[in-house]
Amino acid sequence: MGNTDSKLHFRKAVIQLTTKTQPVEATDDVFWDQFWADTATKVQDVFALVPAAEIRAVREESPSNLATLCYKAVEKLVQAADSGCHSDKNRQIVLNCTRLLTRILPYIFEDADWRGFFWSTVPGAGRAGRLDEDGEDEARPLAESLLLAIADLLFCPDFTIQSHKKNGADSAEDMQSIDSCEYIWEVGVGFAQSPPLNYIHDINRTELLKLLLTCFSETMYLPPSSESKTLNPWVAFFSSTDNRHALPLFTSLLNVVCAYDPVGYGIPYNHLLFSDHREQLVEQAVQILIVTLEHEASLTASSGLQALYRSASPSAMDEEQPAGPDNLFVNYLSRIHREEDFSFILKGLARLLNNPLLQTYLPHSTKKIQFHQELLILFWKLCDFNKKFLFFVLKSSDVLDMLVPILFYLNDARADQSRVGLVHIGVFILLLLSGERNFGVRLNKPFTLRVPMDIPVFTGTHADLLVVIFHKIITNGHQRLQPLFDCLLTIIVNVSPYLKSLSMVAANKLLHLLEAFSTPWFLFSSPQNHHLVFFLLEVFNNIIQYQFDGNCNLVYAIIRKRSIFHQLANLPSDVASIQKALQRKKKAVTGISRSNSTETESMEGSKPAVPAEPGTLKASLEATPGIDKITEKSQVSQDGTMVTVPYSDSAQTADSSAITGASDTESNSERDHEVYQAESEAAGSRLSSAATPWSPNPDWVVTWKAKLPLQTIMRLLQVLVPQVEKICIDKGLTDESEILKFLQHGTLVGLLPVPHPILIRKYQANAGTAIWFRTYMWGVIYLRNVDPPIWYDTDIRLFEIQRI
Repeated sequence: MGNTDSKLHFRKAVIQLTTKTQPVEATDDVFWDQFWADTATKVQDVFALVPAAEIRAVREESPSNLATLCYKAVEKLVQAADSGCHSDKNRQIVLNCTRLLTRILPYIFEDADWRGFFWSTVPGAGRAGRLDEDGEDEARPLAESLLLAIADLLFCPDFTIQSHKKNGADSAEDMQSIDSCEYIWEVGVGFAQSPPLNYIHDINRTELLKLLLTCFSETMYLPPSSESKTLNPWVAFFSSTDNRHALPLFTSLLNVVCAYDPVGYGIPYNHLLFSDHREQLVEQAVQILIVTLEHEASLTASSGLQALYRSASPSAMDEEQPAGPDNLFVNYLSRIHREEDFSFILKGLARLLNNPLLQTYLPHSTKKIQFHQELLILFWKLCDFNKKFLFFVLKSSDVLDMLVPILFYLNDARADQSRVGLVHIGVFILLLLSGERNFGVRLNKPFTLRVPMDIPVFTGTHADLLVVIFHKIITNGHQRLQPLFDCLLTIIVNVSPYLKSLSMVAANKLLHLLEAFSTPWFLFSSPQNHHLVFFLLEVFNNIIQYQFDGNCNLVYAIIRKRSIFHQLANLPSDVASIQKALQRKKKAVTGISRSNSTETESMEGSKPAVPAEPGTLKASLEATPGIDKITEKSQVSQDGTMVTVPYSDSAQTADSSAITGASDTESNSERDHEVYQAESEAAGSRLSSAATPWSPNPDWVVTWKAKLPLQTIMRLLQVLVPQVEKICIDKGLTDESEILKFLQHGTLVGLLPVPHPILIRKYQANAGTAIWFRTYMWGVIYLRNVDPPIWYDTDIRLFEIQRI
């Protein structure tokens, strides 16, 4: 009964606020206390009892009352942060103010005139009693007071942390002098003790983090901007030296995420019997982490590396010199360097990402987490900001524990347009990893089936799994994934020099892609489609030149499909042939033909990838930059070091070097300019005629056809085809296993052109991808926070919410 009274009481206060036309004095505590003192409303009730229309009405008609409400709610939080939450009543006031501000803040942000309100100073509000050098107590903006109060309350004894005192609550002065590094929430990085689990503390932390996330969400109300300097002022202040809890809070959030085990003791159906408050905390923690870890990459990489390559100290963070980014969260992340910390983080992320893949005999008996997209963004930021972590990940086969779930998500989401962003982040992570030699080497580990996937059954390595799933995405994915084809093939190019033995299934998939991409109508239908053929030829050349011995399956597939290469070499370039090919295109079905693909049965128990349910909400995404904008070319020298190769500046040098072709070495760089010059058009659709009035002409075809790197493959065919035909006739062979055995023991030493240098296209951060990540990240956060729906039906500008 009391709860109903409490709701009525609260609702009455809201109605009074919306109907008052005169400003209510800030000193009228009787009126203002109705909102937080005598009520015990849940956050869902606050959202129901304070409708959007009424908040907007107060904002427009009696702005001073809305301002006073915000100011008074912040004041209550500041008082609690100063004195501690000693009584149940104090704790309830803090929670009520937190919920109310979570409800109201989005409506402050959506109105440009109000956006500066929290950054204005309130008369009489000092800087928490701290004096400046000249002795004046300068007023603090409301936003700063709120953020510092939230930080203090996240380390408040008996509210969000376990008090170390036996005799009850800490005294008020202890709240200011408390060393929060002793109260980190979970064992892990920089903290060896395991604090007792307290679900009430978890609930309170979750509420405060929800408010913190809402504070940071001002970004959502600004249109996407390429200005990387426009840092979020809320994040910038919270992650600055003004926040004395920055280090313990960063480690608390990271440890809570990486130590979380959703399966727990493994009792079947335990997640249906008990509510897991830690899961809600983990979700909010990972969202706060990915939002606070936003920084200009150029600064971060260099400072992070400098900090990391200094001599290792026994502590988790090298705290002596605060060099590096001003954002302390980025700074601390880039300076983690102990192997046991890296191991803890990697094992934690791998455990969580593999959780939805767990197979049990009892259906739905284990909990499946839903925050894998946030985990992938966190993993991306860890690899991007801490190069030592990236090297640690690639040092052992543990990287495969990340690869398999990523490939699982890519395959599962390929047909669902509401999960296009998930496919992008997975592909970006693999592009980043593929820039390192160790990743290609690790892919040679045999793959043993752990989870049914909607792919053909095969016996092979993790490289085979990657090729088979990329083939599925290209031939069977949603059409909005077409701009990623360059990226997918670049990843295969990057790892190809290290692939010791492709299975027959994977070899056939690669040949099928070449067959699909090299049809004349496809090559002539868009100005950049031929790039895909260049990438695939580069894959074949790398494997033939560097891994010929173990790759008899691929060599056999190339011999069987040799007509594709002959057709490419003899591709007609006259006007009549071009027109004829384009006429054929009009009759062809849009999309890539699967008729010649050797599709086999999918794995038993797997579910096919399905499109999004009608009515599903999705957030719009920014266009991704072209492959030449997000990669830089590096040449692998003989000692294994990488040398950056500049992109060709002039088409003429590329053309002349290609046409003369006197050298016996097949070059990958002589066609750079051609492969990359059409980046501006690369965002356009590949499989439909371009929107601009572009049309192919003979000169254009001749220009890139002259640079097709067919020399190595043609030499291979010239040597091996007669030999294979001869043994087939001599021995009357019809069984391919005998031919494979012959190819396995064959050699092309001295018969092929001199091996070309290995070229790797490494991921390069830039403004375009920074905007893409920001938009994607906030889109995920918007769609994941539905209970309560914090930002629903407010005027978001960073992206559009669309219903499928």
